[in-house]
Amino acid sequence: MPIGWYFEAATNVSWTLQCFPRAVAQTAEFQSAQIWSRLLKLKPMETRLNHLTDMHVRFLRFLAFATLIGVLAPLSAQQPAPQGAGRPGVSVPGAPKPEDTEVWEPVPKMVTAATTPMAPPSDAIVLFDGQNLDQWVSSRDKSPAKWTVAGGVVTVNKARSAGNIETKRSFRNYQLHIEWKIPVNIAGAGQDRGNSGIFLVSTGPGDAGYELQILDSYNNKTYVNGQAGSIYKQAIPLVNPSRKPGEWQTYDVVWSAPVFNENGSLKTPAYVTVFFNGVLVQNHFEVKGETRYIGQPSYKKFDRAPIKLQAHSDPSEPISFRNIWIREL
Repeated sequence: MPIGWYFEAATNVSWTLQCFPRAVAQTAEFQSAQIWSRLLKLKPMETRLNHLTDMHVRFLRFLAFATLIGVLAPLSAQQPAPQGAGRPGVSVPGAPKPEDTEVWEPVPKMVTAATTPMAPPSDAIVLFDGQNLDQWVSSRDKSPAKWTVAGGVVTVNKARSAGNIETKRSFRNYQLHIEWKIPVNIAGAGQDRGNSGIFLVSTGPGDAGYELQILDSYNNKTYVNGQAGSIYKQAIPLVNPSRKPGEWQTYDVVWSAPVFNENGSLKTPAYVTVFFNGVLVQNHFEVKGETRYIGQPSYKKFDRAPIKLQAHSDPSEPISFRNIWIREL
Protein backbone atom coordinates (compact mmCIF):
# COMPACT_ATOMS: atom_id res chain seq x y z
CA MET A 1 0.00 0.00 0.00
CA PRO A 2 1.30 3.55 -0.70
CA ILE A 3 2.61 5.62 2.15
CA GLY A 4 -0.17 8.12 1.56
CA TRP A 5 -2.36 6.43 4.16
CA TYR A 6 -0.15 7.97 6.84
CA PHE A 7 -1.05 11.40 5.60
CA GLU A 8 -4.76 10.52 5.65
CA ALA A 9 -4.40 9.42 9.29
CA ALA A 10 -2.64 12.66 10.10
CA THR A 11 -5.49 14.57 8.45
CA ASN A 12 -7.98 12.77 10.69
CA VAL A 13 -5.90 13.70 13.74
CA SER A 14 -5.73 17.34 12.65
CA TRP A 15 -9.51 17.46 12.21
CA THR A 16 -9.94 16.06 15.73
CA LEU A 17 -7.73 18.77 17.19
CA GLN A 18 -9.97 21.42 15.65
CA CYS A 19 -12.94 20.12 17.66
CA PHE A 20 -11.23 21.02 20.97
CA PRO A 21 -10.65 24.50 22.40
CA ARG A 22 -7.61 26.23 20.98
CA ALA A 23 -5.87 26.23 24.36
CA VAL A 24 -6.21 22.46 24.68
CA ALA A 25 -5.01 21.85 21.13
CA GLN A 26 -1.93 23.99 21.69
CA THR A 27 -1.13 22.20 24.94
CA ALA A 28 -1.35 18.86 23.15
CA GLU A 29 0.80 19.90 20.20
CA PHE A 30 3.95 18.28 21.59
CA GLN A 31 2.19 15.00 22.39
CA SER A 32 0.72 14.94 18.88
CA ALA A 33 4.20 15.33 17.39
CA GLN A 34 5.41 12.38 19.43
CA ILE A 35 2.56 10.24 18.09
CA TRP A 36 3.47 11.24 14.55
CA SER A 37 7.11 10.39 15.17
CA ARG A 38 6.18 6.94 16.47
CA LEU A 39 4.01 6.31 13.47
CA LEU A 40 6.94 7.10 11.14
CA LYS A 41 9.06 4.49 12.91
CA LEU A 42 6.79 1.84 11.49
CA LYS A 43 9.00 2.03 8.39
CA PRO A 44 6.25 1.84 5.80
CA MET A 45 8.25 0.24 2.99
CA GLU A 46 6.30 -0.54 -0.11
CA THR A 47 7.23 -4.22 0.02
CA ARG A 48 6.10 -4.56 3.63
CA LEU A 49 2.79 -2.82 3.13
CA ASN A 50 1.73 -4.66 0.02
CA HIS A 51 0.33 -7.54 2.03
CA LEU A 52 -1.76 -5.32 4.38
CA THR A 53 -5.50 -5.61 3.92
CA ASP A 54 -8.11 -2.88 4.25
CA MET A 55 -8.87 -4.19 7.75
CA HIS A 56 -5.27 -3.57 8.80
CA VAL A 57 -5.44 -0.01 7.48
CA ARG A 58 -8.65 0.75 9.32
CA PHE A 59 -7.25 -0.67 12.53
CA LEU A 60 -4.12 1.46 12.32
CA ARG A 61 -6.21 4.58 11.68
CA PHE A 62 -8.39 3.79 14.66
CA LEU A 63 -5.31 3.18 16.84
CA ALA A 64 -3.82 6.55 15.95
CA PHE A 65 -7.10 8.35 16.63
CA ALA A 66 -7.71 6.56 19.96
CA THR A 67 -4.17 7.30 21.13
CA LEU A 68 -4.63 11.01 20.46
CA ILE A 69 -7.97 11.10 22.32
CA GLY A 70 -6.32 9.34 25.26
CA VAL A 71 -3.81 12.16 25.47
CA LEU A 72 -6.19 15.08 24.95
CA ALA A 73 -9.06 14.00 27.24
CA PRO A 74 -7.08 14.27 30.53
CA LEU A 75 -5.72 17.62 29.41
CA SER A 76 -9.21 18.93 28.81
CA ALA A 77 -10.37 17.69 32.20
CA GLN A 78 -7.50 19.56 33.86
CA GLN A 79 -8.73 22.96 32.67
CA PRO A 80 -9.54 25.10 35.77
CA ALA A 81 -13.25 25.60 36.62
CA PRO A 82 -14.58 29.04 37.55
CA GLN A 83 -13.44 30.09 40.99
CA GLY A 84 -15.75 28.67 43.63
CA ALA A 85 -17.80 26.53 41.23
CA GLY A 86 -18.95 23.27 42.76
CA ARG A 87 -17.82 24.22 46.24
CA PRO A 88 -20.59 24.63 48.86
CA GLY A 89 -20.90 28.10 50.28
CA VAL A 90 -18.77 29.73 47.53
CA SER A 91 -20.52 32.00 45.01
CA VAL A 92 -19.46 32.66 41.44
CA PRO A 93 -18.98 36.45 41.01
CA GLY A 94 -22.13 38.00 39.55
CA ALA A 95 -24.25 34.87 40.05
CA PRO A 96 -27.66 35.15 41.81
CA LYS A 97 -27.59 34.55 45.56
CA PRO A 98 -30.31 33.41 48.00
CA GLU A 99 -29.97 36.75 49.79
CA ASP A 100 -31.17 38.60 46.67
CA THR A 101 -34.78 37.56 47.41
CA GLU A 102 -34.74 37.73 51.22
CA VAL A 103 -36.79 40.51 52.86
CA TRP A 104 -36.01 41.28 56.51
CA GLU A 105 -38.12 44.38 57.23
CA PRO A 106 -40.69 45.41 58.31
CA VAL A 107 -40.88 42.69 60.97
CA PRO A 108 -44.53 41.56 61.56
CA LYS A 109 -45.90 42.45 64.98
CA MET A 110 -46.20 39.54 67.38
CA VAL A 111 -49.81 38.49 68.07
CA THR A 112 -50.80 35.82 70.57
CA ALA A 113 -53.32 33.49 69.01
CA ALA A 114 -56.33 32.32 71.02
CA THR A 115 -55.93 29.14 73.02
CA THR A 116 -59.52 28.11 72.33
CA PRO A 117 -61.45 28.14 69.03
CA MET A 118 -63.24 31.39 68.17
CA ALA A 119 -61.62 33.32 71.06
CA PRO A 120 -60.12 36.72 70.16
CA PRO A 121 -56.37 37.04 69.53
CA SER A 122 -54.30 39.43 71.62
CA ASP A 123 -54.65 42.41 69.24
CA ALA A 124 -58.45 42.18 68.87
CA ILE A 125 -60.95 44.75 70.11
CA VAL A 126 -63.70 42.88 71.95
CA LEU A 127 -67.06 44.36 71.03
CA PHE A 128 -69.18 41.95 73.06
CA ASP A 129 -67.92 39.43 75.62
CA GLY A 130 -71.25 38.41 77.15
CA GLN A 131 -71.15 40.98 79.96
CA ASN A 132 -72.60 44.26 78.70
CA LEU A 133 -73.17 46.55 75.72
CA ASP A 134 -70.65 49.18 76.71
CA GLN A 135 -69.22 49.16 73.17
CA TRP A 136 -72.65 49.80 71.57
CA VAL A 137 -75.19 52.60 71.18
CA SER A 138 -78.56 53.10 69.50
CA SER A 139 -77.99 53.90 65.83
CA ARG A 140 -80.97 56.23 65.95
CA ASP A 141 -79.81 58.74 68.53
CA LYS A 142 -76.53 57.35 69.99
CA SER A 143 -78.20 56.66 73.33
CA PRO A 144 -77.24 53.48 75.26
CA ALA A 145 -78.16 50.29 73.41
CA LYS A 146 -81.45 48.75 74.64
CA TRP A 147 -81.06 45.13 73.63
CA THR A 148 -81.22 42.34 76.22
CA VAL A 149 -78.05 40.83 77.72
CA ALA A 150 -78.47 37.57 79.63
CA GLY A 151 -76.60 34.29 79.96
CA GLY A 152 -73.58 35.60 78.05
CA VAL A 153 -75.57 36.50 74.92
CA VAL A 154 -77.29 39.60 73.62
CA THR A 155 -80.77 39.24 72.06
CA VAL A 156 -82.41 41.63 69.62
CA ASN A 157 -85.09 43.88 71.11
CA LYS A 158 -87.77 44.27 68.46
CA ALA A 159 -89.61 46.99 70.31
CA ARG A 160 -89.99 50.07 68.16
CA SER A 161 -88.25 52.14 70.82
CA ALA A 162 -85.10 50.00 70.70
CA GLY A 163 -84.18 49.71 67.00
CA ASN A 164 -80.78 48.95 65.52
CA ILE A 165 -77.55 49.22 67.51
CA GLU A 166 -74.07 50.15 66.30
CA THR A 167 -70.52 50.28 67.65
CA LYS A 168 -69.27 53.38 69.42
CA ARG A 169 -66.04 53.12 67.49
CA SER A 170 -65.63 53.61 63.77
CA PHE A 171 -63.56 51.34 61.56
CA ARG A 172 -62.16 51.21 58.07
CA ASN A 173 -60.49 47.92 57.06
CA TYR A 174 -60.89 45.02 59.44
CA GLN A 175 -61.34 41.35 60.29
CA LEU A 176 -64.60 40.68 62.12
CA HIS A 177 -65.77 37.62 64.06
CA ILE A 178 -69.40 37.32 65.17
CA GLU A 179 -71.59 34.42 66.31
CA TRP A 180 -75.38 34.32 66.01
CA LYS A 181 -78.24 31.93 66.64
CA ILE A 182 -81.73 31.49 65.24
CA PRO A 183 -84.06 30.46 68.10
CA VAL A 184 -85.07 26.83 68.11
CA ASN A 185 -88.78 27.77 68.17
CA ILE A 186 -88.51 30.04 65.12
CA ALA A 187 -91.69 30.54 63.09
CA GLY A 188 -92.48 32.14 59.75
CA ALA A 189 -91.14 31.59 56.26
CA GLY A 190 -88.92 33.26 53.70
CA GLN A 191 -87.70 36.70 54.78
CA ASP A 192 -90.00 36.57 57.83
CA ARG A 193 -88.00 33.83 59.53
CA GLY A 194 -85.09 34.91 61.75
CA ASN A 195 -84.28 38.00 59.71
CA SER A 196 -81.48 40.34 60.80
CA GLY A 197 -78.28 41.71 59.34
CA ILE A 198 -74.77 42.92 60.01
CA PHE A 199 -74.11 46.27 58.40
CA LEU A 200 -70.37 46.09 57.77
CA VAL A 201 -70.50 49.85 57.34
CA SER A 202 -73.26 51.96 58.88
CA THR A 203 -73.64 55.16 56.88
CA GLY A 204 -76.64 56.52 58.76
CA PRO A 205 -79.72 55.67 60.83
CA GLY A 206 -82.13 52.90 59.92
CA ASP A 207 -80.80 50.43 57.37
CA ALA A 208 -78.30 52.71 55.66
CA GLY A 209 -75.04 50.93 54.91
CA TYR A 210 -73.55 47.71 53.52
CA GLU A 211 -75.40 44.62 54.74
CA LEU A 212 -74.32 41.01 55.24
CA GLN A 213 -77.61 39.13 55.58
CA ILE A 214 -78.66 37.01 58.57
CA LEU A 215 -81.63 34.66 58.08
CA ASP A 216 -82.77 31.16 58.89
CA SER A 217 -81.65 29.53 55.63
CA TYR A 218 -81.91 25.95 56.83
CA ASN A 219 -84.72 24.52 54.69
CA ASN A 220 -86.23 27.97 54.24
CA LYS A 221 -86.75 29.03 50.62
CA THR A 222 -86.27 32.66 49.61
CA TYR A 223 -84.55 34.70 46.90
CA VAL A 224 -80.94 33.56 46.85
CA ASN A 225 -79.35 37.01 47.05
CA GLY A 226 -81.29 37.49 50.30
CA GLN A 227 -80.44 34.27 52.13
CA ALA A 228 -77.89 33.90 54.95
CA GLY A 229 -74.36 34.58 53.73
CA SER A 230 -75.42 36.94 50.95
CA ILE A 231 -74.34 40.52 50.52
CA TYR A 232 -77.95 41.57 50.56
CA LYS A 233 -79.35 41.86 47.02
CA GLN A 234 -75.85 41.94 45.53
CA ALA A 235 -73.95 38.66 45.97
CA ILE A 236 -75.31 35.11 46.25
CA PRO A 237 -73.34 32.93 48.69
CA LEU A 238 -71.14 30.34 47.00
CA VAL A 239 -72.73 27.57 49.10
CA ASN A 240 -75.25 27.26 51.94
CA PRO A 241 -73.60 25.94 55.14
CA SER A 242 -76.50 26.96 57.42
CA ARG A 243 -77.08 25.02 60.64
CA LYS A 244 -80.40 24.12 62.22
CA PRO A 245 -82.27 26.67 64.36
CA GLY A 246 -81.02 26.50 67.92
CA GLU A 247 -77.37 25.97 66.89
CA TRP A 248 -74.75 28.72 67.01
CA GLN A 249 -73.43 29.94 63.67
CA THR A 250 -70.37 32.07 62.84
CA TYR A 251 -69.36 34.73 60.38
CA ASP A 252 -65.69 35.62 59.85
CA VAL A 253 -65.40 38.64 57.61
CA VAL A 254 -62.52 40.50 55.94
CA TRP A 255 -63.65 43.95 54.87
CA SER A 256 -61.68 46.32 52.61
CA ALA A 257 -63.34 49.70 52.58
CA PRO A 258 -63.85 51.74 49.39
CA VAL A 259 -61.58 54.66 48.59
CA PHE A 260 -62.96 57.95 47.28
CA ASN A 261 -61.50 60.87 45.37
CA GLU A 262 -61.57 64.38 46.81
CA ASN A 263 -64.66 65.21 44.75
CA GLY A 264 -66.57 62.24 46.23
CA SER A 265 -66.29 59.98 43.19
CA LEU A 266 -65.28 56.36 43.67
CA LYS A 267 -61.58 55.59 43.31
CA THR A 268 -61.48 51.96 44.51
CA PRO A 269 -64.54 49.80 45.35
CA ALA A 270 -65.04 47.87 48.58
CA TYR A 271 -64.21 44.15 48.74
CA VAL A 272 -65.49 41.56 51.17
CA THR A 273 -64.58 37.97 52.00
CA VAL A 274 -66.91 35.94 54.24
CA PHE A 275 -66.55 32.56 55.92
CA PHE A 276 -69.89 31.16 57.13
CA ASN A 277 -69.47 28.40 59.73
CA GLY A 278 -65.89 28.07 58.49
CA VAL A 279 -66.95 27.75 54.83
CA LEU A 280 -66.06 30.37 52.21
CA VAL A 281 -69.27 31.96 50.87
CA GLN A 282 -67.98 35.32 49.55
CA ASN A 283 -64.57 35.33 47.89
CA HIS A 284 -63.18 38.87 47.66
CA PHE A 285 -66.47 40.09 46.24
CA GLU A 286 -66.45 43.56 44.70
CA VAL A 287 -69.24 45.42 46.46
CA LYS A 288 -71.44 47.51 44.15
CA GLY A 289 -72.33 50.14 46.71
CA GLU A 290 -74.66 50.61 49.67
CA THR A 291 -77.46 48.11 50.19
CA ARG A 292 -80.79 49.02 48.60
CA TYR A 293 -84.03 47.18 49.36
CA ILE A 294 -85.51 48.79 46.25
CA GLY A 295 -83.34 49.95 43.39
CA GLN A 296 -79.67 49.55 42.53
CA PRO A 297 -76.72 49.91 44.92
CA SER A 298 -74.55 53.02 44.72
CA TYR A 299 -71.64 54.63 46.55
CA LYS A 300 -71.50 57.80 48.57
CA LYS A 301 -68.34 59.10 50.16
CA PHE A 302 -67.42 58.19 53.75
CA ASP A 303 -64.21 57.58 55.64
CA ARG A 304 -64.50 55.52 58.82
CA ALA A 305 -67.83 54.20 60.05
CA PRO A 306 -69.45 52.08 62.80
CA ILE A 307 -70.67 48.49 62.42
CA LYS A 308 -74.43 48.02 62.90
CA LEU A 309 -76.67 45.11 63.98
CA GLN A 310 -80.22 45.09 62.67
CA ALA A 311 -83.47 44.75 64.61
CA HIS A 312 -85.62 43.56 61.72
CA SER A 313 -89.34 44.25 61.84
CA ASP A 314 -90.49 40.75 60.83
CA PRO A 315 -92.77 39.05 63.39
CA SER A 316 -90.55 36.00 64.04
CA GLU A 317 -88.75 35.35 67.32
CA PRO A 318 -85.64 37.55 67.84
CA ILE A 319 -82.17 36.17 67.21
CA SER A 320 -79.16 36.33 69.57
CA PHE A 321 -75.46 37.22 69.28
CA ARG A 322 -72.30 36.41 71.23
CA ASN A 323 -68.49 36.59 71.03
CA ILE A 324 -68.06 39.65 68.79
CA TRP A 325 -64.54 40.91 68.17
CA ILE A 326 -62.66 42.85 65.51
CA ARG A 327 -59.10 43.35 64.33
CA GLU A 328 -58.24 46.55 62.49
CA LEU A 329 -56.17 46.00 59.35
